[in-house]
Amino acid sequence: MLEIQHLAKSFGPLVAVDDVSFTVPQGEVLGFLGPNGAGKSTTMKMITGFLAPTAGTAIICGHDIGTRPIAAKSHIGYLPEGAPAYPDMTPADFLDFIAHIRGFSGGDAKRRIDRVVEMIKIADVMHQPIETLSKGYKRRVGVAQALLHDPDVVILDEPTDGLDPNQKYEMRKIINTMRPNKAIVISTHLLEEVEAVCSRAIIIAHGRVLADGTPAQLAHRSRLHNAVRVSMTSGDDPNIRAEIAALPGVAAVEPVSDTEGGGLIVFPRDGRPVVAEIADLARDRGWTITGLRVEHGRLDDVFREITLAQPAPVAAAA
Repeated sequence: MLEIQHLAKSFGPLVAVDDVSFTVPQGEVLGFLGPNGAGKSTTMKMITGFLAPTAGTAIICGHDIGTRPIAAKSHIGYLPEGAPAYPDMTPADFLDFIAHIRGFSGGDAKRRIDRVVEMIKIADVMHQPIETLSKGYKRRVGVAQALLHDPDVVILDEPTDGLDPNQKYEMRKIINTMRPNKAIVISTHLLEEVEAVCSRAIIIAHGRVLADGTPAQLAHRSRLHNAVRVSMTSGDDPNIRAEIAALPGVAAVEPVSDTEGGGLIVFPRDGRPVVAEIADLARDRGWTITGLRVEHGRLDDVFREITLAQPAPVAAAA
């Protein structure tokens, strides 16, 4: 439903997006991850036709955004960065305006507006000026306009920015409900968002795609994947630490002290499971284990490792 082909964008000497390609099939929620300034919003603006690319294109449901923009945009629902809207309009006026510019009128327009108002839960603020709304409600009005025409491809730039925990939960439910019939791209820097709703994630930095996989696949790249956290009544005993470190499957053992208390983190060689070796050794030695947990890897570790290890952006050719 969405095919991105070698998108690139330069602003003078700055390369903001550098040869980005990916596809999104129906039923997939793609998390588009990256630090601030990575090129996420610029890529989305090119996909949706708000910004002309320096090179490459986007194909939406078979329509090239460059050569058939009207046909392509008819399939897209887009929440831009910051959820811009006319501040002096009410949500009721704004959604009516959006319905009419999308080609709907009369009873059809009213049905579509009523549907998204119920879906996004903004009925209580429909007649307040948008400029008086909280950041969270402004974001929800922006999501409502993106979904009003029931698009096949949904592009959401920071959809939960400004929402409280309850509102985030509701937004995630909406995304999961839409998932089977749409291709959805969510730009975010919130890793919890990816783990909560995304079936796949792309990490971008300096305008380049650096990783692409399911959240679980990316988490497996973490140093903590299959690491074991061990807590004992004896605390951080150097002799115990040395015995665990001598196990064949163990690469390193490090003490840890945090909100969970003290303990050891045992890192396996090549990410292979090592918990059975630790449990057998503890049983043989008669150690009193108070906690034993296998870590599955952490996206935040992978995100930092991937994005911070990259060189500075390459300047565009003169």
